[in-house]
Amino acid sequence: MRLLVLLTALVALLFIGSLTVGPAGFGGLSALAGGDGPMPLIMREIRLPRALLGLMIGLSLGLSGAAMQGYLRNPLAEPGLIGVSSTAALGAVLAIHTGLASAWILGLPLAALAGAVAGVALILLLAGPRGGSLTLILAGIALSAMAAALTSLVLNLAPNPWAANEIIFWMMGSLADRSMTHVWLALPLMVVGWLALATTGRGLDALTLGEDAAAAMGINLGRLRLTLVLGTACVIGAGVAVAGAIGFVGLVVPHLLRPWVKARPSQLLWASALGGAAMVLAADMAVRLILPDGDLKLGVLTALVGAPLFLHLIYKTRRGLA
Repeated sequence: MRLLVLLTALVALLFIGSLTVGPAGFGGLSALAGGDGPMPLIMREIRLPRALLGLMIGLSLGLSGAAMQGYLRNPLAEPGLIGVSSTAALGAVLAIHTGLASAWILGLPLAALAGAVAGVALILLLAGPRGGSLTLILAGIALSAMAAALTSLVLNLAPNPWAANEIIFWMMGSLADRSMTHVWLALPLMVVGWLALATTGRGLDALTLGEDAAAAMGINLGRLRLTLVLGTACVIGAGVAVAGAIGFVGLVVPHLLRPWVKARPSQLLWASALGGAAMVLAADMAVRLILPDGDLKLGVLTALVGAPLFLHLIYKTRRGLA
């Protein structure tokens, strides 16, 4: 409980910081209520949607990462393992390639959501109704590989270098230039995903004893897997649709917080959700302050921070086993 209180306070401070800090200067929270001048407009139209999306996407990545690691009983698992993020990215890339993204403001996020839906249908078809965790992993790897190959094909066939650059920059992940339209588009799906993943806590705790023991305790493993896949698809598909690919959050945050919850999956879910929100909000603030004119992408920064941290965790784990 103390950990959740501390993480909640940290997220609240970072959310306020995301609202008040940026290249345009420091703004007071009173500017959100209105007023004259550019700062209230910047606060309401630029910083508020960006902070809300950072909070939502961070919650989604941390929560789905903890749920996926708990279900697969594999600390190397992460939300993109089931391939939905790759198919959502493919849908967005197709929207950019065909010109739909430039012709309609909602063309790109809706195409990405369509890609996520197609990915869910394929992963459920490939894994089958009775497939286990290994089948789910293999199906996700196959789907990710296929989506990555098709994305590379679209890049290869880009009509001009500017279109290819736009695709590449979008795939790096960013919260810049987002509006409340993107928030309202992603929020309903994310809420459905959060609620679905929140119900998996008891099943994930039971799975720590093995699938046979979990089934003996009354856990419906097929229903648990379906809930996990659909919940993860909702939050990750919606996140990729509005912000592109942001990696390593769902992989690293559960690792950092697992020792604080005694490795209990049900307690790790919301701790990781808050930790993910804190990491994304902090990274997005850093993007704005480190290179305000360099257009540093959020996904690039999270990878630069997350990858070495993950390697350090692997080294600590290896030393602990030695």
